[in-house]
Amino acid sequence: MTRKSLVLIVLIAFAAIFAVGGYLYKINQGELTASPQIAQVSKDAQLERDYSPTYGPEKAKVTIVEFLDPACEACRAFFPFVKQILAAKPDEIRLVVRYAAFHKGSDAVVRLMEAARLQRKFKEVTAALFADQAKWAINHQADLEEAMKIAASVGLDIDKARKDMMIPEITTRINQDAADVEAFGVNKTPTFFVNGRPLPSFGSQQLVDLVATELQK
Repeated sequence: MTRKSLVLIVLIAFAAIFAVGGYLYKINQGELTASPQIAQVSKDAQLERDYSPTYGPEKAKVTIVEFLDPACEACRAFFPFVKQILAAKPDEIRLVVRYAAFHKGSDAVVRLMEAARLQRKFKEVTAALFADQAKWAINHQADLEEAMKIAASVGLDIDKARKDMMIPEITTRINQDAADVEAFGVNKTPTFFVNGRPLPSFGSQQLVDLVATELQK
């Protein structure tokens, strides 16, 4: 079997799984048929910042940038599937996380996630928050105290995190992400870019197809 065939088979298999996430996305946020408007992007805007959380090797052939909101149901649905895409080609695909805290109270949870990074617990806390999202994000509103309980369950030092959440560096990162969200016209979560290219329209198949295209280049 050729490498090209293997990539296509693996990614097509993921398409069926992604359909679930796409369905939840449409229920939660409405149909999104147009790509993000990036024609007027500021020259200072960047899809990836040097502080952005990442999964996968720095020199991967394909970089997926995901603008997400931790309280977003569709982001929760897509989280394990995006990780499966990374696992399919761990040496060739990486993920960059950007924040688009649209839900009420999400900005505080983003601060918690950033504080977790300082304790080298970002991935564990992020996975736990998405897994138990229904406990702390009710009616699209984040409950920080409940989110902290979940973070503590995976080993986060909450007393330290409370202090770290308000340090200037985290505030600067959140403000920069918010500016880039506006610059790139991101108005729904999750929003994906693959090697700098926005999806032609939102959907699981569109994401799979774009990743496959970039892998084949």
